[in-house]
Amino acid sequence: MSDPTQPREKWSGRTGFILAAAGSAIGLGNIWKFPYVVGENGGGAFVLVYLICVAIIGAPVMLCEFALGRRTLRSPVGAFRALATKTSILVHLIGIGVLIAGIFALLFRCWGWGALLLALGLLIFRHGWVLVGFSGVIAGFTILSFYSVVAGWTLGYIWKAAAGQLNFPTVTDAQAHFANFILSPGWALGCHFLFMLMCILIVYKGVQSGIERWSKILMPVLFFIIFALIVRNLTLPGAMEGVRFYLTPDFSKITTGSILIALGQAFFSLSLGMGVMITYGSYLDRRESLVTSTRSVGGLDTLIALMAGLAIFPAVFAQGFSPDVGPGLVFQVLPTVFNQIPLGAFWAFLFFILLLIAALTSGISLLEVVTAYFVDERRWPRRRATIVFGAAIFLLGSLCALSVTDWSRLQALHALLLKVFATAKPSFFDTMDNLSSNWLLPLGGLFISLFTGWVWGTRHALDEIRQGAPSFGNVHLVSLLAGLKDLPPSNGGPPPYTLAAFWGIFIRFISPVAIMLAFLHTIGWLT
Repeated sequence: MSDPTQPREKWSGRTGFILAAAGSAIGLGNIWKFPYVVGENGGGAFVLVYLICVAIIGAPVMLCEFALGRRTLRSPVGAFRALATKTSILVHLIGIGVLIAGIFALLFRCWGWGALLLALGLLIFRHGWVLVGFSGVIAGFTILSFYSVVAGWTLGYIWKAAAGQLNFPTVTDAQAHFANFILSPGWALGCHFLFMLMCILIVYKGVQSGIERWSKILMPVLFFIIFALIVRNLTLPGAMEGVRFYLTPDFSKITTGSILIALGQAFFSLSLGMGVMITYGSYLDRRESLVTSTRSVGGLDTLIALMAGLAIFPAVFAQGFSPDVGPGLVFQVLPTVFNQIPLGAFWAFLFFILLLIAALTSGISLLEVVTAYFVDERRWPRRRATIVFGAAIFLLGSLCALSVTDWSRLQALHALLLKVFATAKPSFFDTMDNLSSNWLLPLGGLFISLFTGWVWGTRHALDEIRQGAPSFGNVHLVSLLAGLKDLPPSNGGPPPYTLAAFWGIFIRFISPVAIMLAFLHTIGWLT
């Protein structure tokens, strides 16, 4: 067991924290998912809606997570355990609702779902809000299990680009090559293992020597590569057509579904709801401004997402490809695009290096959530926790890698899921993705908002936020927009329309409703 008297690790300063937290947010969601989601939803108008969702929903929730972590100096489980009240009417109502849902599931002979909901309801009564912290740890574990598989594909494509094996004349050829690649157990498991090994080695070294040190190296490299790709692709003939598609809003292409997708993408992109920002915030010095940190992390994450689009769409349009090809944009269309431009192998190699860096900075943050729980709450030594659970995630991810297109290699597991829950996604990979991305993340964000707004209390959260940002509660929103934020109030007290007041309203009312709508849309209950 580790010595509980040892001082808790901290970031060396604001720069290291911001780069590490931004690195967590900047991942495959920005460079792989964001461009193809923009392509599927009409381009510029969707980008504008996404930016609004980041500003009014994502940033307030991120500020909550930072405050929870720094106030308690604990992982998500410890944070909720320290701040939760012994009794809570809200959590009891949630528990009753889950139990009733379980009873109805049993009445309709959904035995697996019924048993699961009944067990979950009893756990809610037993652990209360602490269960939200546990869901963050579980989310980090499950997300990294399939996330590392996709990151492993990136490693494989770096090798193939360096070897000149990505010279596909057509998208059909690229699709066939990609299908063979991901179905090869040697490639899939080998690359998955190498990526997990990289994550383990960095987290093993600790907060300052591992995560912060490598974030300071990887983030500047990421900016340099993506900037180089933008400059190169903007010089291609016909590139401006892609820029117009990407940055010119056409609101006729926006639907209610597009708005909810934009909200979900903003939430996933900022790494919210999975306990990462609570964990990273727990290593932050109380003298640092959480408001500045939120603004910096959210701004960097959004900037990279926008830059990713500028690095991809000009090249796609310049070579006459469609932007709405979906998830295959990166691995099946872009190699064909790069093959048609001068020095294409070099630019393909550079792009997949960029993708790997983004995946790695997120991967280490997901592993850190799991590691921090066992270090803080179970008193495990960091090195043991990192190795044990890094290996466990690799084993779960191996099932994802083997089942990436169908269940043919995991028929026994498929039969079990069908028997117990009467449903199964196209593969185990999709099952893990659905569980974490569509359920654990939005529900985690929802309950973080509710807990901060109604249980811990926005007043207590504001007291923590004011550590390092004492004027946050007194800045009048209109005065800020007018450039008069330092103007003292005429009546001697803070005016009612302050940033803090608007933040509290969003956390208590607007964020929970918006997240719930996006969640219901994602799982198919709201169309």
